[in-house]
Amino acid sequence: MRDKTQPNSSEPGARLVRTGAIVFFVGAMATLVTVAPLLLGKSPFPTYMFGLSMLMGVGFLIAGAGVLRTIAAQRRRARSVR
Repeated sequence: MRDKTQPNSSEPGARLVRTGAIVFFVGAMATLVTVAPLLLGKSPFPTYMFGLSMLMGVGFLIAGAGVLRTIAAQRRRARSVR
């Protein structure tokens, strides 16, 4: 049976997954920039800069919420087909 989903349509959680990936990437870059002076023997950044590293976890949670939203939508769709 062919899926009737249009090629330009996206799942309900796709935007959350993309946003989470971007936030995670920004957090990963912030982590690299924050940790680099410690590895190079330079003076470390101020403490609040380490807070930017938390964006990795926030991005992971946002993407996870998007995946769960997509799963829920697919389950609803599968139940309505029966």
